[in-house]
Amino acid sequence: MSMLYEGALQDLVDEFGKLPGIGPKSAQRLAFHILQSPTEDVSGLARALTEVKKRVKFCETCGNVAEDTECVICKDPRRDQSVICVVEEPKDVVAIERTREFRGLYHVLGGAIDPMAGVGPDELRIKSLLPRLQSGEVTECVIATDPNLEGEATATYLVRLLSSLGITVSRLASGLPVGGDLEYADEVTLGRAFEGRRPVAQ
Repeated sequence: MSMLYEGALQDLVDEFGKLPGIGPKSAQRLAFHILQSPTEDVSGLARALTEVKKRVKFCETCGNVAEDTECVICKDPRRDQSVICVVEEPKDVVAIERTREFRGLYHVLGGAIDPMAGVGPDELRIKSLLPRLQSGEVTECVIATDPNLEGEATATYLVRLLSSLGITVSRLASGLPVGGDLEYADEVTLGRAFEGRRPVAQ
């Protein structure tokens, strides 16, 4: 980003510009919002940023965000220990939890296989997944990676890797969204919709 302002304001614009999904105009807008906000609001934001870096880490068991060595889900004795759902990021755990449909445990990979970005299986938390699945307690592994090219590549890799473990390996169903148009569906979504087709009662 070229220099638009001087000193501290430009530094703030530059820092906001480093955030994902924030372009030059958004960075400027955020910087001016901070500039015009009450000092106590800005202090609260600064404290929250410092605290999150100081206190939040990743669960040693599943890789979800936690303020302790284990996250609240791994520590919960009421969770179904026989099913592990594999997701890409901690935000995916939140999305699934919101449905209230899954009561098992999670394993967060920390991304997806993406050769173009230099991310292979070794860069993901796959090695720590295997001992969990081989514990004798787990009977099913649900693969819930994103329905895009990287997510599909990751799911395919995991299915091959886990096929010899003697547990059920399932994949979240996905397909066309309700209210969507076929012409706007990408190849992966449309392909998965065909794979997941089922008979209709006559």
